[in-house]
Amino acid sequence: MKISEIFFSIQGEGELTGVPSVFVRTSGCNLRCRWCDTKYASWKPEGENITVDELLDKVCSYPARHVVISGGEPMIAKGIKEFASRLNELGKHITIETAGTVSPQGIKCDLASLSPKLADSTPEEGEISEEWIERHESKRLNYEALSEWVESYNFQLKFVISKEEEIKEIQDVVGQIKSDILPEKILLMPEGTDPESIRSRYNLLIDLCKENGYRMCNRLHIDLFGNTPGT
Repeated sequence: MKISEIFFSIQGEGELTGVPSVFVRTSGCNLRCRWCDTKYASWKPEGENITVDELLDKVCSYPARHVVISGGEPMIAKGIKEFASRLNELGKHITIETAGTVSPQGIKCDLASLSPKLADSTPEEGEISEEWIERHESKRLNYEALSEWVESYNFQLKFVISKEEEIKEIQDVVGQIKSDILPEKILLMPEGTDPESIRSRYNLLIDLCKENGYRMCNRLHIDLFGNTPGT
């Protein structure tokens, strides 16, 4: 598997915020979100190829039951199903952070942290090749795969948001998923890669969550460490 980084920290997002966790960031992504905060694992994938056995040894060297598999897009990583199965056999709690563009195909997972990409994620002309812009736009939402994740796993739906108008798009996306979804399963996260940008959107998110029954999702790791790899 090509791995960008492995580190031990606390979960900074979602319903497990604050839980000590080992993070395994796979390298490579099928999307090119313009505001991606880990472009070293997506736009320009970096990392080293290591075996599943080597990866498990590194994960188990840390005193944590929770393992977060992130990316990039971890569901396109070679060996991801074997890795998740081996973690499950070891009694680890597995969170998979994914855009939900790829079917789970029975992968072992305790929490599917789904982050569907809104229209605002598509790169603008000049930022990347036209081919990638078209590819991103065509792949960023896969309702069949999202429905399979929601119907088969404990899940949370996380949306990065920067303006009020995006709430209608979020509601449209959720409405296309083939399952009844409780409002508190929908998490709104502020767009931003530094504490100031994130805090500037808090009031917007608070109002939107109060109006719709959604959950506000802080990005604690950025508040604590900034947008720093390995944190």
